[in-house]
Amino acid sequence: MLRFAAIGIDHGHIFNHIDGLLDAGAEFVGYCPESSVPALVDTVRKQHPGVPEVSRDQLLADKGIDVVCIAAVPRDRAGLAITAMKAGKDVIVDKPGVTTFAQLDQVKRTVMETGRMFSVCFSERLCVPSAVKAGKLVAEGAIGRVVQTIGMGPHRLSAASRPSWFFDLDAFGGIIVDIASHQIDQFLFYTGSNSGEVVASSVGNFGTPQSPDFQDFGEVLLRSEQGSGYIRVDWFTPAGLPTWGDGRLTILGTDGYIELRKYIDIGGRDGKDHLFLVDGSGVRHIDCSSEPLDYFTSFVADVRERTQTAMTQHHVFEVCRLSLEAQQQATHIGGRKSA
Repeated sequence: MLRFAAIGIDHGHIFNHIDGLLDAGAEFVGYCPESSVPALVDTVRKQHPGVPEVSRDQLLADKGIDVVCIAAVPRDRAGLAITAMKAGKDVIVDKPGVTTFAQLDQVKRTVMETGRMFSVCFSERLCVPSAVKAGKLVAEGAIGRVVQTIGMGPHRLSAASRPSWFFDLDAFGGIIVDIASHQIDQFLFYTGSNSGEVVASSVGNFGTPQSPDFQDFGEVLLRSEQGSGYIRVDWFTPAGLPTWGDGRLTILGTDGYIELRKYIDIGGRDGKDHLFLVDGSGVRHIDCSSEPLDYFTSFVADVRERTQTAMTQHHVFEVCRLSLEAQQQATHIGGRKSA
C-alpha cells in the first residue's frame, strides 16, 4: 500500500490531497504540525486522530513514505518539494507549485536528477466533478474541435481570516501565479495544447488599498496552435453570494459549447457542478455532482508503475512557465502599482 505524509499545512487545499489519496487506497502515516494557520492543523487532528504528528525531518527521512503532500506558504513549496524528491519521495504540491523562474529551474533539475514526480494538484479541474465530466465530453468530440476557453476564477477575500503572508507579494507570487494557474492548466488541457504563449496580461489593486502590494484583479490572454484562452481572476466575490466564488468555464468548440458553473448556479438550481451542453441537438443541463474524480487514483498508479497518466510532467512545467511569464509581463492597471 502506498504511504503518504503531509507537510506545509498552510492552505486548506491540503485536505484535497489527503482525502483524495485516502479514497485512492493510500495510507496516511504522518503530518508535520508546523504551520502559519494553526486552525488547519487542528482540523487535521480532529479528522485523523490516529495519524501521528511528526517533524518534517523525520517524515522526509522515513524511507517507508512514498509520497509527500505540500500546501505550504507558496514561496516555500518548491523548496520543500525539492528536499522531498531528493529524499526519494514523489510529491503532490498545491498550486502554485513555484513562484519564481529560479524555483522552476531548480525543480526541473531535481526531477531529472532524481526521477521523482512533481505533480501540482490544480484543484479547480482535478477536484471538480463538472470539470472532469467536461474533459470526457471534449475527448468524445461532443463539441467538435475546441477553439477557445474562457475561465473565470472569482474568490472571496475574507481578509480578517487570512494569514499575514497572504498579502505579501513575494510570498504568494502574484494573483496570476497564485490563482490563474488553475485556468492556464484548463486552457492547455481542454484545447489539447502541449505549449502556449502569453499574448497579454494585467494585474491591479482596485479595492485593497490597505495592502498596496496585494493584487485583487488579474487577466490573461493566451494562444497556442490549437486555440486561444481568456482568463479573469479576482478577489471581489460579494458577501451576498452563498459560496466563496462563482467559478465558471466556457469551452467553445466548432460544433457546440460547454459552460460549467462549478460551485453555484445563480440561475437557481440547487447544488454544485452544473454543466450546460449546447450542440446541434439543443441545450442540456447535466448534474455532474456524482462524477468520479480520477486524478488521485491515477497518481497512485503512476507512483507504482512510474507512468504519467494523471498528469504529464511536461504539462506541469508548462503551466508553471506560462503562469510566471504572464505574471512577470503583466501591465499594472487601476490603483497603486505593486512593487
